[in-house]
Formats: sequence, structure tokens, C-alpha cells
Amino acid sequence: MKNVEMSVEGNILTIKVDLTKDFGLSSSGKTIIIASSEGNQSVPGKETVKIGLNVYKKK
Repeated sequence: MKNVEMSVEGNILTIKVDLTKDFGLSSSGKTIIIASSEGNQSVPGKETVKIGLNVYKKK
């Protein structure tokens, strides 16, 4: 994962993303990637629960 931290407390999933980071252009070239789970990932401690996350801004 790029710039994504996940934690679970009880039944609450918390996701942290640093919005000041930049990982360059998306493959289409239309947006700038800030964070990505890079596909579907398991939630920590809840392997049957998946998350897919993309955070981006316009170029």
C-alpha cells in the first residue's frame, strides 16, 4: 500500500492518509495519486473483510 495506514479497534476501522504526499500521475495522466491500497486488501485482523482505496486530486 502507498501512504495508507489501517487499524481496527473493536468494530471500528480507522484509515490514515497523509494528504501532503504525492506519488505522481495516474496511468491515465488525469490525476495525481495521493494514496492507494493498490487493489483490494484485507482489513487487519479481519481477513474476510476487504478494502479498495484510491485517494487522488486533479492534475
